[in-house]
Amino acid sequence: MPDPFIAETPFFTSEQRNLATSVAAFIEREIELRSVEEDRDIDASFRSYIDILASADLLRYAIAQPGKRMDLRSLCLIRELLSYSSPLADLAFVMQGLATYPLALAAPEHVRDFWLKRAANGQSIAAFALTEADAGSDVAAIRTTARREGDAFIINGSKRFISNAGLADFYTVFARTGTRAADGRPEISAFVVGSRMPGFHVRSRTELMAAHPIGEIEFQDCRVPIEDMVGREGDGLRLAMQTLDTFRASVGAAACGMAGRALDEAITYAKTRRQFGRALAEHQLIQEKLADMMTELDAARLLVYRAAYLKDAGVERITREASEAKLFATEAAGRIIDQAVQIHGGAGLVRGSRVERLYRDVRALRIYEGTSEIQKLVIAGQLLKE
Repeated sequence: MPDPFIAETPFFTSEQRNLATSVAAFIEREIELRSVEEDRDIDASFRSYIDILASADLLRYAIAQPGKRMDLRSLCLIRELLSYSSPLADLAFVMQGLATYPLALAAPEHVRDFWLKRAANGQSIAAFALTEADAGSDVAAIRTTARREGDAFIINGSKRFISNAGLADFYTVFARTGTRAADGRPEISAFVVGSRMPGFHVRSRTELMAAHPIGEIEFQDCRVPIEDMVGREGDGLRLAMQTLDTFRASVGAAACGMAGRALDEAITYAKTRRQFGRALAEHQLIQEKLADMMTELDAARLLVYRAAYLKDAGVERITREASEAKLFATEAAGRIIDQAVQIHGGAGLVRGSRVERLYRDVRALRIYEGTSEIQKLVIAGQLLKE
């Protein structure tokens, strides 16, 4: 059955609506059943999702093509649909795009084409290495350094909370290459680093509350050829911000997918679970919860797809719109899933139940790619510029 929101709102083209229908059928067939088992072996599940998405030619929707405008609405639609069934499959999908976006913008042609092709066909897994122990929201606090030596850069330092650490075949790495004379702020540059390069190590894997391959990486005199610099020296911060600005709205789409699944699970449970001689759905307080959940989900989707539509329409910057979408959708999803657990009562607390897994999965979305607090600062900053 077509999603009424996609069918009835004016944000989508007929091609995008058809894509949503075909992707939903694909996920039901290939992802839904696998998602139940993914906690048993996260790495194996992640790799299988890369293969499945590549075989269906879906990874290309996450990967920017040089000289072409990215179809952000399709990216958001796929993320929402994947997250409905498996947030881990969504991670496998989006990380291929997040890590390659700077390459599509600024890497030398032969380097760019090599890695983009391998990422699109699933031959190589990508990672975006920006965060450090003392540099999360404050990107300028990066301490990893890259020192020029002949025809190469020597990278030293470490990165923390890097999705796909230990699985990735290549990393888009951001490091300090100097200090700007004008204001004394660090000059940040970007590099492509292959996982087999001497001096590159996966220091540890980090276990999170939800299924998510993530860990710490380090560089010890890691020699990276100058041709693997992405853009010019000092372009790194701009490239990182452009990447996050582009993908931020899609985090809201992932949140909508999780919230939509929680709402459906809550409705089904409320219709079948009986208390005090009647179905939960007949109790007015449960009806109030469902009404609030639906309204918040619709509002979140409207903000997400407004931002994506504007980007696709050629608006140069959607900084405020993307931050509003990410802020509201992730916060709303947290509330919606919490209410779904409440409606399920004790059944919602059972380890491994759908709403319990969603409760753990959704929490990270309010933190990565800019915390909710940072989004508020971004929105206010944009307002004060207007």
